[in-house]
Parts: sequence; C-alpha cells; structure tokens
Amino acid sequence: MTVIVSPFHLDERLAGPWPLQADATVDPVLSEGSPWERMAVIATALRDAVADVARAGTVPIVLSGDCVASLAVVAGIQAAGVEPSLVWLDAHGDVQSPETSASGYLGGMPIRQLVGGANRTVPDAVGLRPIDEADVVLLDGRDLDPPEAAFLAASRIRHLPLQPVVVPCPVVLHVDLDVVDEQDAPGLLFPVADGPSLDMVVAVLQQLIERNDVVAISLACTTSERSGPAARRIADLLVAAD
Repeated sequence: MTVIVSPFHLDERLAGPWPLQADATVDPVLSEGSPWERMAVIATALRDAVADVARAGTVPIVLSGDCVASLAVVAGIQAAGVEPSLVWLDAHGDVQSPETSASGYLGGMPIRQLVGGANRTVPDAVGLRPIDEADVVLLDGRDLDPPEAAFLAASRIRHLPLQPVVVPCPVVLHVDLDVVDEQDAPGLLFPVADGPSLDMVVAVLQQLIERNDVVAISLACTTSERSGPAARRIADLLVAAD
C-alpha cells in the first residue's frame, strides 16, 4: 500500500491535514487557464504517480479533496496495464454534464467522464479509456438531480443501495466521504441526510475489499476538524485491509 495525497479541491490547493500520512504528494505548479485545464495538470501528475505504484505491484491509495481525482486514478491503473471496473460509494450520482448541471459544479461529473461523456479536457489529457457502463457500480447515490436519475435509468450502470458487491474483474474503489450520513460526518461541503451510518459504510467497505481484487482506492475527503474522525476511521480501514 502506498498513500498518495493530491492536496486539491478541483484546482484549488488544500492545506490539510489528511487522514493518512503521505508516502508521496502530487503538487504540480499550476499556470493560468480554465479550471479544467488546471485540473488536467494535476491529473497528469497524479496519473503518473498511480501508474508507478501500480507497476511496482503495490495498491495506491489516493487521498484528495474531490472526486475528479478518480479520473487520474483510473488512467494510472490503465497505464499500468490493467483495465479496471469501478465501484463508487457516494451520496451523489456524479453523472452530471455541463448541459445538465444546474449548479455547474465540476466535481459532479466524474462518473459521466469515466464512461466517456461530459467535458473531455481531463480525460483526454491523461489518456483515459472510457469504462464500459456495465463495469460501473454506484452504491448509495441517494441525492440525485432529475437529469442524473434519468441518465442512470437509461444507462447500464448498476445503481444500488449501499451493499457489498462482487465484481469479476479488477476494481478501482472510490469513496466519497459524503456517502456517510451527515450526522456521522459533519462539516462536509455537500452533506446529505438519511444515509448509511459510519459503522455501516465501514462494514461494507471491509467486505468490498475482502471480496474483490481491488487494484486502487480513491478517497475524497475534506480536511475539517468536524469530518476528520470519520475520514480517519475510513482511511485506517483502507490501510488495514490492504
């Protein structure tokens, strides 16, 4: 297991602290440009770090401030010669596009980007090959905008309540801390009520790791004092289960 920290929320640096000590930190110099262009610089450096770790036969655990980092994680695993599936734990759908997003939040699009849609700036920069929709499992996703619900209903993405699943090919496991009910993970940017407890999320994660060939893990977590205990508990599980 190698912990890689990408200390960014979108294209803005975060000060930390992070729930695990970093073995490597990805912190490239960002020039002027659009947010997507700046995120492409971050993602390229992160892809290379993930690929190096994977080629060495070690599981990379990536900590970041958003879900966009998952694009680089998947691209890095692909660069290491593995075509992964994706298991995604999140309170949100993350299948927006620039045309469907009412808020315009760029962090709400990564699954759509991973399957070949939405803005292609970052996917093209990192050489991402789209994952087949049938190889994507979204667990929880309890807070969907109408366009997201419509997209998921028409897609082959499996959208399920939080539960352990078994996937027959190597898995990139992505966890957004907001999958945890806001009572157990307060202080997040986009908290969502009526979700699974921290205990339940930890139990499901444990089973997911035990039952699948997990080749990389991405954890999107904030660095506030209020959400820190939940982030640390999940991060500690990921390390212990490796």
